[in-house]
Amino acid sequence: MNKILLIIRREYLSRVRKKSFIIMTFLTPLIIAGFYGLIIYFSIKGINDKTDKVAVVNQNKTLKENLVSNRNVTFEYVNDSFEHLKKNLTKSSYDYILYLPDFDIEHPKGIELIGTKQAGLTLDGRISDSIEDLIRDYKLKKSGISQTDLDNLKIKVTINTKKIGDKGEEENSSAGASTIIAFVAGVLMFMFIMLYGVQVMRGVIEEKTSRIIEIMISSVKPFQLMMGKIIGIAMVGLTQFLLWIVLTFSISALTVTVFVSKDDAKKMVASSSIVTASNPGAQQIQAAAISDGPLGNVQKSIKNLDLGKIISVFIFYFLGGYLFYSALYAAIGSAVDSETETQQFMMPVMMPLLLGYALSLSVVTNDPYGKVAFWQSMIPFTSPIAMVVRLPYGVPGWELALSMIILVIGFVGTVWFAARIYRVGILMYGKKASFKEMVKWFWHKG
Repeated sequence: MNKILLIIRREYLSRVRKKSFIIMTFLTPLIIAGFYGLIIYFSIKGINDKTDKVAVVNQNKTLKENLVSNRNVTFEYVNDSFEHLKKNLTKSSYDYILYLPDFDIEHPKGIELIGTKQAGLTLDGRISDSIEDLIRDYKLKKSGISQTDLDNLKIKVTINTKKIGDKGEEENSSAGASTIIAFVAGVLMFMFIMLYGVQVMRGVIEEKTSRIIEIMISSVKPFQLMMGKIIGIAMVGLTQFLLWIVLTFSISALTVTVFVSKDDAKKMVASSSIVTASNPGAQQIQAAAISDGPLGNVQKSIKNLDLGKIISVFIFYFLGGYLFYSALYAAIGSAVDSETETQQFMMPVMMPLLLGYALSLSVVTNDPYGKVAFWQSMIPFTSPIAMVVRLPYGVPGWELALSMIILVIGFVGTVWFAARIYRVGILMYGKKASFKEMVKWFWHKG
């Protein structure tokens, strides 16, 4: 046991003292915080500054009401021919021309939006929504509904999602907040397992090719060496991960404070809540949206999540998943003489992790309580990603406990399997390994 602790200490200190580790530990949160700060800044700048001026040529005899301008789109009706406007568009002050032909109100066709530049998806959606609002209002008025009644029909609905748990009725998080956290957790888990698992493999290859391993094997058993290396690098990863959490939250809070003022934040929330202001009561709705908009709802729902539990479970599955896969990476590293020879062995190891990653961010987020989600969170090859993706949606305690037990058993079995290959492969030189050779090493006695 003392020898394993000495190897853990060596692996840990040799890596955390490197300049590259120190630089990346502090630089990565700065890059992440700056990245998201710039996204928020330019998003708000775009909301405040971007306004498209659209000339409207309305030849429709049915739609007499005008399209209503908002912060991002200004509609101006012109008494000019469509062809003449097209020819002189580059010389005019307009960004786009919207042509409304005399179409059948039941089957609107022939509408054109022409500009000196390609209209973006957001602008196209805003104009389409505005025209759809006009057609809907026309049909409702035709059926005998007054403008006052029409305005009263437009109601904003907010749904408070709750669930019945062991403690009774519980306030639940929104699907949006759960999905965001699930995606982030899944991506981080995949990235960390790959990053630190490969480090184990590279460390084994370096020691093997430099022949240092021969000296080390004379003092410690191969199993002790493998376990010390795996656990030592796991501690490096955990140290870096915890520092990233603390630094990212601290720097992000500071970055948002610097980049975003309170007024800008309110504008951003209001803009995301109101797509078109096509009714007289839009200003009142917009004012309410500052506190009740989608971003406000996400903030409220995040408060209902047990972030302490999510982070704790994430750390467990990070360590469990890393230990599970790093044992296999260590076996691969012991079987080859250079990193270029690892490709044929890495693919079978990576495929279950990639499959778990792909299914977790597609199937599991859409159906976190289905059979696919359940079995993915039980199988050790996929459970590290699947379970942390499921957790924000709520996982029964027995499922979480069972998944953890199976992962621990899987780790022990994987270490035993990898150690039998490692003990022989670590001393093999000059011979290209194959799966057949590795099977022989596994059954080798001695």
